[in-house]
Amino acid sequence: MRKAIKLELKEARHMVAAAIRKSEEIGVLESICVVDDGGYPLALERMDGARITGPQIAWNKAFTAAGHKRSTHLFNQAPNGPALPGNEAFGIQWSFEGKFAVFVGGFPIVVNGEVIGGIGLSGGNGEQDTAAGVAALHALQELLAGDDLKVLTEADIKK
Repeated sequence: MRKAIKLELKEARHMVAAAIRKSEEIGVLESICVVDDGGYPLALERMDGARITGPQIAWNKAFTAAGHKRSTHLFNQAPNGPALPGNEAFGIQWSFEGKFAVFVGGFPIVVNGEVIGGIGLSGGNGEQDTAAGVAALHALQELLAGDDLKVLTEADIKK
């Protein structure tokens, strides 16, 4: 039997807080969702004034990143993004009743090489969503540093 690392509410809230701090710093109103390894929300927040569509989009991005174990923008990144027309996964965005997101803003949460969840952000442009998402991953790494756990903190994650 194998032991598993589980993402808990404390870590999810810590990540959301870091994403909000970064969003405020760069002047963007975001919705942020952190999901567990099954794609279900642990924490979901919409900053005051952020779009009402943001929470669902953020959840979709987090769900996709956790479930497919890759950053969502990698699906449509030219020339080999699998969801681009003519490539092997073209149309995948219509899977899971339209919940599959293939654009920037979703990142798997990878600890010690295992995907334990995902984070999705909606509200900014791709650069802003990425900055807030990476800030959240860095915050998780800092939180877990004393436990000898390694968090992937780059934008382009594919497991």
